[in-house]
Amino acid sequence: MQEITLTAVAKMFSDEPAAWEYMEQLRWDGKPVCALCGSPNVAYLAPRTDTSRLTKTGRVSHRRVWKCSDCKRQFSVLIGTIFEGTKIPLNKWLMTVYLMSAGKNGMSAMEVHRDLGITYKSAWFMVHRIREAMAHSPNTSKLFGIVIADETFVGGDPGNRHAKNRTTAKHHTDKTAVISIVDKRTGEIRSQVIPDVKAATVGKVINENVDKLGSILHTDGGINYKTIGGRFVKHESVNHSAGEYVRGDVSTNILESHFAQFKRSLDGTFHNVSTEHLQRYANEFDFRRVTRKMSDGERSMEMFRRSEGAAISYRGLISSGPVAMGTRKRPPGRPGPRRAAHA
Repeated sequence: MQEITLTAVAKMFSDEPAAWEYMEQLRWDGKPVCALCGSPNVAYLAPRTDTSRLTKTGRVSHRRVWKCSDCKRQFSVLIGTIFEGTKIPLNKWLMTVYLMSAGKNGMSAMEVHRDLGITYKSAWFMVHRIREAMAHSPNTSKLFGIVIADETFVGGDPGNRHAKNRTTAKHHTDKTAVISIVDKRTGEIRSQVIPDVKAATVGKVINENVDKLGSILHTDGGINYKTIGGRFVKHESVNHSAGEYVRGDVSTNILESHFAQFKRSLDGTFHNVSTEHLQRYANEFDFRRVTRKMSDGERSMEMFRRSEGAAISYRGLISSGPVAMGTRKRPPGRPGPRRAAHA
């Protein structure tokens, strides 16, 4: 299949039928199967007019509909993907996927709103659904070998607030903690928003994501890694407080670089990110890290592949989606401005 470039995007997705045919080729490789039961015995339902299909209300639709000979149900290539149920033209979806793949610092919903001429609410829903696909990694096995773990804090400095909201409590912060673990051999990275950086919390995340038998853990000198480190074959650390950042092949520089990119992008592209959705942004930059050696077109195609099985509803997104532990949920409505992550 032709690699996607900005020029190719303008050409391939200039009209809606081309976008539908592209999605079918990408998902089914020219051999359609029922998206509901998996049967290959399907037939394309030709449009009822010469150029397009008409809905029950008489509106024009370019949606390509198939019918399964076994389960007798109709379906389209969007069933079971992040695009399912959308009323936004598919070519605008595909353009957005490419732009989010090509933008190394991310792309905000406001940019999508302006560039594609859709409402901000629709753009916000689109970009979060795409982030859902980014988090839908095909690698579900635990990390193994030499793994590096580190945490960072995301959020504004309370000392920079307006005087009436400023706190004078010593060591007070309401920043949100994020821990990341990377497999040094494969580059696979996994980040998770956590309520605190206590040993029990950090240890739980590492236990869930790393196969400790036969693995070596590299961290900084934080005491929260002492207990969990003792369960590995070896635990090595560098002492940042003493100015030690590299000792032999031991360092956390990979994650320090990842955190720097993540937080600069939050500050420069998104400006404000709520704690409810910070995990999704962390997943987005994990995806970029893992696919950093791919071209923009290859990264876009990888995102399309991950879109299957990553469907999420708007209500599910604003009410019960992946929420950072220890944070409150926002009631249904437009995403609010509450500030929780500002690099």
